[in-house]
Amino acid sequence: MNAPPTAPAVRRTRPAAARRTRRRRPPGWVPNQHGAWAMLAAPLLVGTLATGPRWPHLLLTAFWFAGYFAFFATTLWLKSRRRPRYLPPVRAYVATATVLGLLLLLLEPTLVRWAPLFAVPLGVGMVASATRHERALLAGLATAAGSSLMTVVAYDLGPGDRWAAAWTLTAVLAAYFAGTVFYVKSAIRERGNTGFLLVSVGYHLVLAVLALALLPEPARVPFAVLALVLAARAALVPRLGWTPARLGVGEIVATLVVVVLALATLA
Repeated sequence: MNAPPTAPAVRRTRPAAARRTRRRRPPGWVPNQHGAWAMLAAPLLVGTLATGPRWPHLLLTAFWFAGYFAFFATTLWLKSRRRPRYLPPVRAYVATATVLGLLLLLLEPTLVRWAPLFAVPLGVGMVASATRHERALLAGLATAAGSSLMTVVAYDLGPGDRWAAAWTLTAVLAAYFAGTVFYVKSAIRERGNTGFLLVSVGYHLVLAVLALALLPEPARVPFAVLALVLAARAALVPRLGWTPARLGVGEIVATLVVVVLALATLA
């Protein structure tokens, strides 16, 4: 009996599919955390605009993004139990970040004084990935703190000398991004957890009180109102079942509001 007419086609397509699979790049080359881009860019932008941009800020930007790509790739490699297929992006991005960092230090050697501040957030992130707890609350809060520290680094690269304002901007961004950790977790991994939802909403209500008590004029009332809006978002959105991509887009919009308000009232 003759073979079915579809058999040759099946034999031809399987090797092609296998070749496409083999050619596919391993994970780690492109970060897939949608909300991370806002957390990455906002502190750099705020610090740069608050102090006054200079051309070395371009080099700092390249180093910061290469460093994030290296961090993301390394955490995936650690999470995979150090499988060799995850190493190529680690090598590429670590080498790129190292070269850019050395060039930056040649131009601005005093920036090295900020390096120790990043040791704890970086260490927490690496340990969390190695133990497969990268989604833990502590890891998220450490990432928010480490990212926000770029505000003072970017500020230091310019001529600004209002350090009280620079640290206030850093604290505001850190407080906001810490809130996003609670908010996003309540909408994804802890969705349906009423206790965690209440913690998320309560955190933002506390931010409103702290804004009224601690921030200088004219930032006090605007940031208190913003914190109340974010508290309402924290209460409502987790019930809507949004996808991570949609949550990420919402985070970008909210971060832009925070950036504009911070520069208008605190810089």
